[in-house]
Amino acid sequence: MAISIEVLPGVGAEILGVDIAGGLASSELETIKQTFSQHGLVFFRNQKISEADHIGLGEVFGDINVNRFFAANPEYPQIAMVSKEPDQIANIGGGWHTDHSYDQEPALGSILVARELPASGGDTWFTSMYKAYDSLSDGLKETLEGLSAVHSAKHVFGPRGEYETTGSASSRIGNAGAAVEMKDPIHPVVISHPLSGRKALYVNAGFTLRFDGWTDEESAPLLAYLYERAIADENITRFKWENGSIAFWDNRATWHFAQNDYQGQRRVMHRVTIEGCALQAAKH
Repeated sequence: MAISIEVLPGVGAEILGVDIAGGLASSELETIKQTFSQHGLVFFRNQKISEADHIGLGEVFGDINVNRFFAANPEYPQIAMVSKEPDQIANIGGGWHTDHSYDQEPALGSILVARELPASGGDTWFTSMYKAYDSLSDGLKETLEGLSAVHSAKHVFGPRGEYETTGSASSRIGNAGAAVEMKDPIHPVVISHPLSGRKALYVNAGFTLRFDGWTDEESAPLLAYLYERAIADENITRFKWENGSIAFWDNRATWHFAQNDYQGQRRVMHRVTIEGCALQAAKH
């Protein structure tokens, strides 16, 4: 079966006709890279990949970021365990966000592989930050292109942060998290995407605190408006996981939201995250 691309109406594209475990031809890899660059999100179905295959796919795109907040796979430390046990109430990623905006060089993206799924529920929603930016007025775009924003993980992963107080699955914050150095980086609000060159909105409800030089109170109304625009229905793809499903998203071009609608069931996902680069402001 030849490789083919099915573009989805919200965000992303499904790549058909590839067998990752069987090895990817150079032409297939080039198609995957081009599709990922263009859409910021790609899906694969019916794959049977090992942990080594998973890591190898990530290394095609860059160095692996060993997650400092989640439990690691005991045999493959490059793989973060994104798990929820039947007795746990909170989940990982249960709100709109983009990973690693709290780093000075935010991660390129993550490759998530389904390993154990609940009987129902547990979908992941994605939205396009290209479309979010494109939907804004010219006047607001011009204003935003002159702004930067402060990002932080302290309220989520720090001592007494959200993951510690809710006991979120796979979190290993607790005492160990207190020793993790967490700074508050500043990133452009509108970036020139490192791969595509397109303009994308780069703020998110999970980790953006305020606009640089503004107070929290001054920032809140405009941030709330941007977040509302970002999750317009026409921007969203709701991905239903199946055995053999893989999602590969770009943290600079998308947000995601792990649905927490499978209480009392177990869900185990393996995540490989790829190192990124410092972000550059879009040019007028």
